[in-house]
Amino acid sequence: MQAVDTLIETRWLIPVRPREIVLEHHAIAIDAGRILDLLPTASARLRYEPARRFVLEDHALLPGLINAHGHSAMSLLRGVADDLPLPRWLSERIWPLERAIVSADFVYDGTRLAAAEMLRAGVTCCNDMYFYPAEAAQALRSLGMRAVVGILAIDFPSRYANDADDYLRQGLAARDALISDPLVHFTIAPHAPYSVTDGTLARVATLAEELDLPVHMHVQETVEEIARSLQQHGCRPLQRLERLGLVSERLVAVHATQMLDAEIQLLAQRGVSVVHCPASNLKLASGFAPVAKLLAAGVGVAIGTDGAASNNRLDILGEARLAALLAKGISTDASVVPDWQALECATLGGAKALGLDERIGSIEVGKEADLTAIDLSPFETQPCYEPISQVLHSAGRENVTHVWVAGEAVLIDRAIAIANGPSLAEEVLRSAAPWHNQVRQCLRTPPASSPARL
Repeated sequence: MQAVDTLIETRWLIPVRPREIVLEHHAIAIDAGRILDLLPTASARLRYEPARRFVLEDHALLPGLINAHGHSAMSLLRGVADDLPLPRWLSERIWPLERAIVSADFVYDGTRLAAAEMLRAGVTCCNDMYFYPAEAAQALRSLGMRAVVGILAIDFPSRYANDADDYLRQGLAARDALISDPLVHFTIAPHAPYSVTDGTLARVATLAEELDLPVHMHVQETVEEIARSLQQHGCRPLQRLERLGLVSERLVAVHATQMLDAEIQLLAQRGVSVVHCPASNLKLASGFAPVAKLLAAGVGVAIGTDGAASNNRLDILGEARLAALLAKGISTDASVVPDWQALECATLGGAKALGLDERIGSIEVGKEADLTAIDLSPFETQPCYEPISQVLHSAGRENVTHVWVAGEAVLIDRAIAIANGPSLAEEVLRSAAPWHNQVRQCLRTPPASSPARL
């Protein structure tokens, strides 16, 4: 028998690629962090001798969920601006709070809180955009997650940086410091067309080519954004990005609720990926991303939560379900975004957007073992005729029991399982608690607002 690090035996295995496939009573052999073999459980028991065995008799095993857009540290701002229209949400709450309290410690503590929540929701990888990217990456990694963090570019000063050059300089320094960690990845992250000048965007395009990095950016999120661009630049935001050389396979366009048919075709032709954040778009009344049209045109679609201040839940499984239902309702076509495709958007779609699809996003031999197990035995998920449908439409994050990142078990029976897991979980909550009083104090005496939003 061949020795391996881990053998996971499961009732249903959903590899995502090939599409629409469910393997029953199968096992995954993992060694050195990678998937060595997929085979029937009976055969696996004869072939492999694992150092650690997981027997999941009533579970569906799928690729780790990918949160393709978030501002993790904003978990400390959860619920501070509910039920406000976007202009007031920004000017009365978010900008003043960020200007008053965002620091390296805020980002580290808030991102760890978000990481714990995401792990318990089956998320193995988060693509983050916020201040202090080094602290965000370290926080995500401290709980065992795979981290993708943005080298932020924005043309206004903050407590973190003075100007666009300073943002880029500090972000590049963070990349240099963390480049040896194989589970830390980077993007270039210009905040949005309305908050970044042509000069900075041109530099971003050059850096992305030189460093071979994705460009992670809010694009055409609201009607107001379109109107402002037409007034200031004489064109729509996507037209401006096209003129500056940024509409390419590197672009990860977040939100994209305001899309013309010709723009959808342009995205498809250039290989752009769109990150759909349905709950945030609904909560802020930003609009509806035309997901069915995007997918029909061949545009890659990933799923994101946005920050907890504009969503409240960092729950990619819930977002995928909402994305599928919204697409059906908006198009008045029940056949669009079927369950398998919504799950693909939440896994392989995110991996492709981030340039990681050769490493993660599906369960295939040779890929890194980022995996999520969902228990389908409870009352609310019985009976189970179609496991993919059951995962998307009946299960919830509370059904996630186990998570592996690069073959390491980081969640077991819903408990953080990395070194000192129980005490680490307590420390995450303890570190986050003092920020509650600081935020409440700021809400009572808000400072002047800053001019842009993350």
